Amino acid sequence: MLGPSAHTDTFARDNLPPADLWPDLLLGGFPYPERLNAAVELTDRMVEKGFGDHTALIGNGRGRTYKELSDWTNRIAHALVEDYGVKPGNRVLIRSANNPAMVACWLAATKAGAVVVNTMPMLRAGELAAIVDKAQITHALCDTRLMDEMTACAKTSATLKTVVGFDGTANHDAELDRVALSKSVRYKAVETGRDDVALLGFTSGTTGTPKATMHFHRDLLIIADGYAKEVLGVTSDDVFVGSPPLAFTFGLGGLAIFPLRFGATAVLLENASPPSMIEIIQKYRATVCFTAPTAYRVMLKAMEEGADLSSLRAAVSAGETLPGPVYDEWKAKTGKPMLDGIGATEMLHIFVTNRFDDSQAACTGRPVTGYEARIVGPDMQPVPDGEVGRLAVRGPIGCRYMDDPERQQVYVKDGWNLTGDSFWRDDKGYFHFAARSDDMIISAGYNIAGPEVEAALLAHADVLECAVIGVPDADRGQVVEAHVVLTQGVEPDAACVKRLQDHVKAVIAPYKYPRRVVFTESLPKTQTGKIQRFRLKPDQ
Repeated sequence: MLGPSAHTDTFARDNLPPADLWPDLLLGGFPYPERLNAAVELTDRMVEKGFGDHTALIGNGRGRTYKELSDWTNRIAHALVEDYGVKPGNRVLIRSANNPAMVACWLAATKAGAVVVNTMPMLRAGELAAIVDKAQITHALCDTRLMDEMTACAKTSATLKTVVGFDGTANHDAELDRVALSKSVRYKAVETGRDDVALLGFTSGTTGTPKATMHFHRDLLIIADGYAKEVLGVTSDDVFVGSPPLAFTFGLGGLAIFPLRFGATAVLLENASPPSMIEIIQKYRATVCFTAPTAYRVMLKAMEEGADLSSLRAAVSAGETLPGPVYDEWKAKTGKPMLDGIGATEMLHIFVTNRFDDSQAACTGRPVTGYEARIVGPDMQPVPDGEVGRLAVRGPIGCRYMDDPERQQVYVKDGWNLTGDSFWRDDKGYFHFAARSDDMIISAGYNIAGPEVEAALLAHADVLECAVIGVPDADRGQVVEAHVVLTQGVEPDAACVKRLQDHVKAVIAPYKYPRRVVFTESLPKTQTGKIQRFRLKPDQ
């Protein structure tokens, strides 16, 4: 039963899945009041608790205390409501790289009662338009350095009428910054309900078509009061760093919600390459790192060359399965275990994980307190230990697809969330990853839908047919490999490879481009003409 709502724009609540399609929610350990605004809890409330002088965010050469962050977000919230007409329940898109200004905009919009959609800075106008149309977004806040694609998107949108630029650098000299500067540092935040939708997390799935997962104000706090508190043991002395974009729920949790919930510090990097992270870890003596195994491999090599990463007490790996040799080498060099974990956009964050005092290589661990997990067969019945099946999980957070009952019925069965991963459980209750249950390509922590890359390639005049698969790669886990049948007369040479790669980068987010291109005269197909992608994989 949903509690009271403060949303005057009821779009989000109206588009929740039907009650009979919801997963079971185990909320016994998380008793929040009926009225709850997550952004207030992460800013104003922290000042009230005595953390006002503690550094909250560092980025682009400048630090912000909790008091400064509280004042900053209150000023922006005033501007959003008074000057740009944001109403409780409106969807507000934010487009930026990882920096303090993006966090401030997210918190301010949440204080104003908006439903926030954080987006990747690499998305193109067409990709943004799909999100805007799906969520009927009314306002967009965009780093002025990324305004071109946002402006192009707005020109074709029926709902997006207000696009406001902010300065993601330390200068804070853009329209939103100037308007906010004249506002009061005191703001009475909208008294949202604990189960008002606060965040839409978009996931492309295997089709490339965007799907929105709906997360409540209480959900944003549950991941901190559950995983971050129990597993990480976060304190106000911690300094967080990492590579995942804040547009991913993994990054938003690990680099914003977790540190802010406990009075800790987040160091945000717009270019979170492994060398940049190594530099930041050493400079700020970071204690908690969130990144993918590919980056940890670089860190291990850097340690051999003299890098001092001894300040790290927690190295969290997610986004792709953690290879056993990486875990073993990290433990040998640091004396500390690496925390492997699995989460999902649908579930907001990590729900099965290793612990500091209970971890092993090639093992994802046990459920976070408050969650239950099992391995099931096609009939949803548990399979014997040691047998591979589908991972099913339930807890205080569960999948809620926006306006997508068909997909909801695929992800949620008999009250359990089916994550799309194949696992097996040993006789001691530990969970082990086997494979993805679908055709998603996971490369360096990024989820890439093969059909979306295929569509981009097919838009090029040189391409007659194509099929995209993920193939193993020592550095990135997997890379995108495109098998291409060229139009008659086109030479299958290196220039053609580069031409196609550049085209994909220009049409969709650049990280999705095929790093390998294989030219072929034909693709394997069924009698009905369906491409048999599995026959293209190296082990076939």
